[in-house]
Amino acid sequence: MNGHGMRRCRYRSEEKAPVQYVLTAIAVNLERISTHLPPAPARQPRNPTALQDFLAWQHIPRPRS
Repeated sequence: MNGHGMRRCRYRSEEKAPVQYVLTAIAVNLERISTHLPPAPARQPRNPTALQDFLAWQHIPRPRS
């Protein structure tokens, strides 16, 4: 658990320290679970919007972000 910042506690009060330990344990368990899950399926490209269709019809290049 040293790789998850458990050597030093983020909170100064002793009441909040156990909260950090529990949240860090949850994060570690989620990481472990995620290694056993199958990869997410590839997403399909979205259909063009009406504005994108209009820009293509007018031969106006779409701006890239």
